[in-house]
Amino acid sequence: MRNQNQPIATEGYPFIALFAFITLVFALLGWGFVTLVFLFLSLFTVYFFRNPERYPSEEEGAVLAPADGKVIFVGTVMEERFFKAEVTKVSIFMSVFNVHVNRAPASGKVIEMFYNKGEFFNAALDKASLQNEQAGIFMEVAGGQHLLFVQIAGLIARRIVTYPVVGDQLEKGMRYGLIRFGSRVDVYFPEGAEVLAKVGDRTVAGESILGYLK
Repeated sequence: MRNQNQPIATEGYPFIALFAFITLVFALLGWGFVTLVFLFLSLFTVYFFRNPERYPSEEEGAVLAPADGKVIFVGTVMEERFFKAEVTKVSIFMSVFNVHVNRAPASGKVIEMFYNKGEFFNAALDKASLQNEQAGIFMEVAGGQHLLFVQIAGLIARRIVTYPVVGDQLEKGMRYGLIRFGSRVDVYFPEGAEVLAKVGDRTVAGESILGYLK
């Protein structure tokens, strides 16, 4: 899969090249202020698509945060697509300043996936989980348990990228996709899981532990 070792996510290369080219053009024209604006945009785009190394916990049953950001929801919801039952959902909101490369929260096999072309409400709003553009992975983990994690586009996000296909085996902490320019990831825990995450927690993708499966 892509972006397993690169320091900058490949999806960012076209944006970085575009802003760098525009910066060069204005620099050659001697337009100092505009050059500085586009230089800032070039550097910020490199920063936005950064892809740092992470070191996943090896604890058995640990479910890791799939995204950098802030926990904005922890609670019981009815999940009707796969679990068809009440489960615990943890929502992580990513601002434009967070790393946007997403990582697998656990090791397991991708058994189903979905993509919904939806709206672009603020990803911090509750209705974003139902109405926004989103892509989900339903995974079978050790012991036959299941985990669902969903990438959700935000107000200015316009592209969800997901690398795996059905049948792929993901390893805990492995990079599996990203969302461009502000977004959110929801994790649905099966019944009986121990959820440790609390609203307001700051998470580091591939390292922070959200909870434990049975």
